Amino acid sequence: MGIWKQLAEYLYIKKRDPNEPRTQWMKYMHGMNRISLIMFLVVLLIILFKLVILPLFR
Repeated sequence: MGIWKQLAEYLYIKKRDPNEPRTQWMKYMHGMNRISLIMFLVVLLIILFKLVILPLFR
């Protein structure tokens, strides 16, 4: 599976393949990956805000 397809599935942009086997451990792993990816994007936005947006108003 390609990395872009997997990222799209984690961010609910693309539906997952219904024929793909889905075990309980796979659900846990994908859930943790989804949480860490969303946290990374949020922190990236915070850093961008602090380094770019806030200095414009000072």
